Amino acid sequence: MKRVTGIGGVFFQANDPAALSAWYTRHLGIDVKPWGGAAFDWTDPKGTTAWSVFAADSDQFTPSRAPFMINYRVDNLAALLQALRDEGCNVLDRTDDGEYGKFGWVIDPEGNKVELWEPPA
Repeated sequence: MKRVTGIGGVFFQANDPAALSAWYTRHLGIDVKPWGGAAFDWTDPKGTTAWSVFAADSDQFTPSRAPFMINYRVDNLAALLQALRDEGCNVLDRTDDGEYGKFGWVIDPEGNKVELWEPPA
């Protein structure tokens, strides 16, 4: 019997939920609904969602102090990172490009590190 089949949701707290939701809507295009969240269906393009546990002393989430990081799939990482810079967002200078695709990061207004991922062609 299969038990876990994917990520069912990502939930986190915010000091100002309305303002943080508005930031994610404006800068990352997440369609936050009146109930306070969004639903993602990964059928087009077909894809997967990764789930992983890191050691407590990992620096993977730095500079965020939060014990989590959310990864969002994107179509054009370079263009999105430039748009976020142009909009005054805190985009980290470092990007990675490897066998699993391209990765970049932005810090949201609450200090959470957000990972942006462009899958390989």
